[in-house]
Amino acid sequence: MEERLQKIIARAGVASRRASEELILAGRVRVNGRVVTELGLKADRQKDRIEVDGKRLVSEVPVYLALHKPRNVVSTLRDPEGRPTVADYVRGTGARLYPVGRLDFATSGILLMTNDGDFANALLHPRGGVPKTYVLKVQGVMSDDDLTPWREGIRLEDGVTLPAEARVLRHEGDKTWLEVTLREGRNQQIRRMGEASGWPVMRLARTTFAGVTSEGLRPGEWRALTVDELLHIREAFGVPKRIRGAMMGASSGPVDHRRAAGTVRSSAKASPRPAPESAGPSARNRVPAPSRARTRTDVEVPGVPGPGPAQPRARSRANVAPTSAPGPGPAQPRARSRANVAPTSAPGPGPAQPRARSRANVAPTNAPGPGPARSARNARSETTPRAAETRAPRARGPGRR
Repeated sequence: MEERLQKIIARAGVASRRASEELILAGRVRVNGRVVTELGLKADRQKDRIEVDGKRLVSEVPVYLALHKPRNVVSTLRDPEGRPTVADYVRGTGARLYPVGRLDFATSGILLMTNDGDFANALLHPRGGVPKTYVLKVQGVMSDDDLTPWREGIRLEDGVTLPAEARVLRHEGDKTWLEVTLREGRNQQIRRMGEASGWPVMRLARTTFAGVTSEGLRPGEWRALTVDELLHIREAFGVPKRIRGAMMGASSGPVDHRRAAGTVRSSAKASPRPAPESAGPSARNRVPAPSRARTRTDVEVPGVPGPGPAQPRARSRANVAPTSAPGPGPAQPRARSRANVAPTSAPGPGPAQPRARSRANVAPTNAPGPGPARSARNARSETTPRAAETRAPRARGPGRR
């Protein structure tokens, strides 16, 4: 879509529209490689290449913020007198934001800030009738009948005001707190209405603007408008035209957001792993045992009262101490099978056993403990006779059939 060139430059956050016109007249803007010096030229920011001082423009992400403006702060981006401005409170957003309308120097309350010019113009146009609610304290004790001129319109220097919604909140001695809702935005309108009606305004704060409230925000804090708030504003006033891609949420920050923004950027770049200095010992030195195990064989048995001497490495579950054993015995040799498993009823491991590659050395269940080392052949010959010695001789003689 084609738009005026100064509008595209202002939307990119380079400068305001008036300052963008000065950049065009100074010959500092190029469109598709051609220098543009006349105003009113239109371009398409999606198709045309637009450059300012040799740098190509990139459209900013739309930002919509709600700022609780403190008192004694100017609602402009710059102040020749050096007073604090609302721009000082939103520098951490990374975008060039400007206020939607203004609040008096001595007035506090909700103030919308954005970089979307169409959004600001639609909310500030008189035909929009955007509601703005104020809470004020006036000098004197007012009754409900005293608010009739406020509800019908008060004649000022620039004409009669539109009917306002007004009600009495409470009384504090000889002072009265009011709530007034306007649908027009004249300069210092509330204070002028109070002076014209004989009720001078002593304190003034804006609580609501276009349905957005300052609830939950302290003076100087801001938050991004939520999706529901933007949808409500678009339904009522037709803006913003696009919500997708805008900076939205419910985040708020302190008065100075520059430090907070730097903290967020640094934390996003930081690695989730701890630094070597703060992580303690390295990963290679975190095993407290004297020898590392690659399986579950060296796991401490619940029934064992305490660890014994260092055990050799095991690649199977053969060296697991029995549950009923009072404690680990001397070091056991490596086993590659389940042959050296101690019996359940054994009081404890005996002397070192030789390696066995079969199940021949398994001690019987009722044995009091392992005896001296024997070979598999001798053990079999001493415990079980051969079949030839136990078999009866064959019958010979005439009785044989």
